[in-house]
Amino acid sequence: MPYDKTKDASGFVIVADHVPQVIQEIRYHSTFNFVGDRIDGYEEPIAILTKEAARALKAASNEAMVQGYRLKIFDAYRPATAVRHFVLWGIEDEDIRMKPYFYPAITKQETFSLGYIASRSSHSRGSTVDLTLFDMAAGKDVDMGGPFDLFDEISHPSCRSITDEQYENRMCLQRIMVRNGFVPMDNEWWHFTLKDEPYPDTYFDFPVASDSLMK
Repeated sequence: MPYDKTKDASGFVIVADHVPQVIQEIRYHSTFNFVGDRIDGYEEPIAILTKEAARALKAASNEAMVQGYRLKIFDAYRPATAVRHFVLWGIEDEDIRMKPYFYPAITKQETFSLGYIASRSSHSRGSTVDLTLFDMAAGKDVDMGGPFDLFDEISHPSCRSITDEQYENRMCLQRIMVRNGFVPMDNEWWHFTLKDEPYPDTYFDFPVASDSLMK
């Protein structure tokens, strides 16, 4: 089914300009991701979001800071070009080099059928963010019971086969994000979408680069 797709970045901002407290580890600009290569469309290791999502994230960041945390972002806006890269990777049966790290218990094809990877991502609408909490006192990421992009049932926020502390850490992140207007995802503890996202039916395809916002 065709859908609306645009390269118009006028409604977007660079997250660090609006939420300077965030830490960024943009995984798809690196090779440490489930594909094993830098993903198409990620020209700079920066987080970009719609203005509305960035505004809500700033409020979430302020709340996290009061509790002794900083927000750490793994991914935000994701161009449709990147999603296409994921789909093409899914077709290539032989490339499973990152399986031990990201999908050890399922097949490559199941990463799609079980909903961990979508052929059309909410990230491309510009108001979805993948993130965790960074403990400022300890100087490290909070233990969430499993890493970002681990495609496994243990990544479901409701999973109880983790310690009580790990579960409470997930719920702490979830409470902060929900109170500030985001909706969690059922199978990824790190994934949140702005409830009142401004472009619910538009999938964008400009590069993740500061130049994209200057055109």
